[in-house]
Amino acid sequence: MDAETARLLAAGIAMGLGAIGPGIGIGILGAGAMQALGRNPEARGPIMTNMILAIAMAEAVAIYALVVSIVLIFVA
Repeated sequence: MDAETARLLAAGIAMGLGAIGPGIGIGILGAGAMQALGRNPEARGPIMTNMILAIAMAEAVAIYALVVSIVLIFVA
């Protein structure tokens, strides 16, 4: 395996592992928010606000993984 292949493989693994966690987390978060809305529809505003904030923070982790994988491709 040459350096180019190793670099691309490392970038793919970094992105794959860095995106699976936020993906699972967002799925669990969405399910919890829908369950909370089903139990208490009057609390829609605070539930949705907190859900969107938590989704944004989870997506930030995936964006960090994307940045790492891009750095691995072009710099390493």
